This record gives sequence, structure tokens and C-alpha cells, in this order.
Amino acid sequence: MTEIRLTNSRTRRKEALAPIRADDVRMYLCGPTVYDRAHLGNARPVVMFDVLFRLLRHVYGADHVSYVRNFTDVDDKINAAALARRDAGAKGTLEELIRARTAETIDWYHADMDALGALRPALRGEATDRAEPRATDYIPAMIAMIGQLVADGYAYAAEGHVLFDVRSFPDYGALSGRSVDDMIAGARVEVAPFKRDPMDFVLWKPSDDDLPGWDSPWGRGRPGWHIECSAMSAALLGESFDIHGGGIDLQFPHHENEIAQSCCAHPDAEFARIWLHNEMLQVEGRKMSKSLGNFFTVRDLLDQGVPGEVIRFVFLMTHYRKPMDWTADKAREAEATLRKWRGLAGDTPPGAPDPAVVAALADDLNTAGALARLHEMARALPGPTAPAFVGSAQLLGLLTPELGAWATAAPDLTALADRLTALRAAAKQSRDFAPVDELKAALISAGVEVRMTASGVDLVAGPGFDPARLPEPV
Repeated sequence: MTEIRLTNSRTRRKEALAPIRADDVRMYLCGPTVYDRAHLGNARPVVMFDVLFRLLRHVYGADHVSYVRNFTDVDDKINAAALARRDAGAKGTLEELIRARTAETIDWYHADMDALGALRPALRGEATDRAEPRATDYIPAMIAMIGQLVADGYAYAAEGHVLFDVRSFPDYGALSGRSVDDMIAGARVEVAPFKRDPMDFVLWKPSDDDLPGWDSPWGRGRPGWHIECSAMSAALLGESFDIHGGGIDLQFPHHENEIAQSCCAHPDAEFARIWLHNEMLQVEGRKMSKSLGNFFTVRDLLDQGVPGEVIRFVFLMTHYRKPMDWTADKAREAEATLRKWRGLAGDTPPGAPDPAVVAALADDLNTAGALARLHEMARALPGPTAPAFVGSAQLLGLLTPELGAWATAAPDLTALADRLTALRAAAKQSRDFAPVDELKAALISAGVEVRMTASGVDLVAGPGFDPARLPEPV
């Protein structure tokens, strides 16, 4: 069996995955807060974990992998969005407006992630809504966990709130490599007067009549963000499971707080064995920001005509632990490559993936290395290795039938390349380059990238490729 090695954020080492239960490898990804469209940075962990999900299914079998990704549907941002709708004249109670907003946003999220080729989470091979839990469906489990933490002395009630006592958990800060005292010294926010310690965080907070709330031993209120994932992961994957992760921005405080409350609620459990975090995304070398005018959602790109498969390919070009830069040049390169690959693969059914591609992914999800191997394999196409090429690409979530509608299969451009080569050779003798320039212009007009070097001519179907506009090769 293929050994999968992953960089554990908690130990800062690359470790072999040793599943707690070989018949059910379990992983949890912190999902979105559903108040608005997913932006490009939100999609990076989805694609990264989708590749891992596909690899785990390949190695262990689809029926032996469970993958949970939650929806946070109780949050102050959601409340604000619903209140804004009500103020704008929308009909219905606040609860109804919140439910409508979260349902709408979940539908958007599914549509956008489907467009990127991300498989839906599944429990032992079954794609079920239970694998995408909504926080509001697990309020009783959260209340029970909070009650256990209070009873065991790890949390305390104060002014309608329940707070986790950070000093009660000596390992706090191990994931992010921070000490509690350093965190307090560096804090620049006003500390709520009901906190015993500045680092204590909220497990439960009170709700007034104009906000969603649930009855609890501490009064009507709603859960803090961090307790949600601890309760849902325990309910669906058990108190100990194999992999937990998300973006590096969640490492502190969210994941640090999850570890504290989960380990204290279940002191005999391991909680998550391996922690994975992807680095952040920037756009054209700058942080993505609305103030810089370079902020866009996945839907923005799709509506601009950027295929989901192209977006996915660009994500795969950079290792997940390195900062990623989205650029228009990378998108063009990805589109040209995918058009070429789809043209070479044709309708070839997938075969067993190439061992080198599997090995690259098993080595800490080296997607860039896997793509490099696919480029090598593409040079031998068409040919007997085509099934392995397609199977390898599909292990990365590429060249799947579901994502192929955007790409017009590129015809064989060899004859046109030969014609351009001949015209170029003749022009070097006659010094008349007009025929060369004329053919180049016609090819470019058809969306073909013309690459002329000392070693020869290479034609690649690029963005906007239209085979109907190709010149005759004669």
C-alpha cells in the first residue's frame, strides 16, 4: 500500500499517515461561514483537500474514507446580512431571513465548488448531507460539550457568557508555536471585564430578542465559533480522527482553541492526529483586498469566462504550503495546457494512474510535481500510455467528463506547424517574410499560440481558441 506522508503543522515534521482505523480514514475541513459568495482564497483549501480526498480514496478505497466539511450558519455576519435585508424591505421574520440567506449561500457554494471539480464530502463513500453538517443542527451537542467543560473546571460562566479558561490547558499555543504570555503581551484589543484572563475565549454568548438564540443552562444565547467544529467533528468522526485542517489563517486562534476545548472535553482522546494548513493566496503579487480593487469571488471568475478546470489547474501549480499568486498569465498557461491535453487524450477512458504521479501526491501533496510528470507523459501522446495519462490527471481532478464542456478539443495542428516551418525556411532564403507573418496572424486570430524558436515551431490552442477560424494547412 502506498505510504502517504504529510507535513503536520503541530509537530512541524513530515509524517507518515497512520490511520487510527485502517477501514475508515477520517478527516475534517473547516468550511465556510455562509453569508456571502466564496472568494478565491476560500477555494484553495477546498481544492487542496479534494486532492487529498481523491488520493485517500485511491489508496484506501472510497468506502474506507470519511470526509466532513461543515457550514457555519450561525454567525454575527449572517445576522448582519439578514438585518440588512429586513431593513431594505424584505418580508419575513429575522429567523426566516437568516434561513433564506444561509440556504441561498450554501447553494452558491455548492455550485461554485462543483465548477472547480471538487467532490462532495462523503462518509465511507456515501455523499450525504451529514458529511456537510450545519452548525445549527448541532446546538444540543455544543451545549452538552460546554456543560462538560464547565463541570470539569475548564470553563466558567460570567454575565450570560461561558468562557474557556485557557490557563487550565497547559499545551495551549503548541499548534501555532505561541506562548500564552507572549500572546497577552502582544494583544491590542480591549479585554471584556467578565474575563478572568485576557486569552479566555467565548464558548457561549447571550442573545437579545433581535438575534438568533437557543435555551441553555446559561440563558438564551448562541455558540461561539470555535465550539462548533469541536462538537460537529466529534459527533461525525469521533473524539479522535486522522486529519484536520484549513487555511493558515485558521491556525490561530480557531484551531488552537479547537484543540484546547476538544482535548479537555475528551481527555483520553487524541483529537486530530495530523494538522494540515494551506498558505494564503494573493493576486498579481499583491494581497487580495477590496480596497486594492483585486478582490473577486469564484463566481466572478466563472462569469468572466474562466473555466473552473482552469482555476483548479492554477491552484495545483503551487504547493499548498507555499503562498500562491493568482495571475492572468498563469490562467492563460493553464487554459492552453488543458486544451492541448484534452485534445491529445480525446475520449480515452481512464486507466490506473502513473506510479510517479501517485508518489508525488503521496509526498505531502506535491501537486506541482504531479503536474510536471503529466507534462512528461503528454509528450508521448497519442499512444498506449493515454489511459494512464487520463487516470493520473483525474486523480488530480483534471480531465474529468464533468469539467470538459468548456474545452473545444483541439485538432491536430501538426500540418499547420509543418507549413509554417516550411514557409519560415523559405523566407530565410528569399528574405520575404510576408507569407510567414500572414499565416502567424491567421493562427493567432484563431486563438492559437505560435511559439517559434531556433529548434522549431510549436502551435498550442490557447485562450479563445476557435477551430472554425483555422487556416487551411495546404
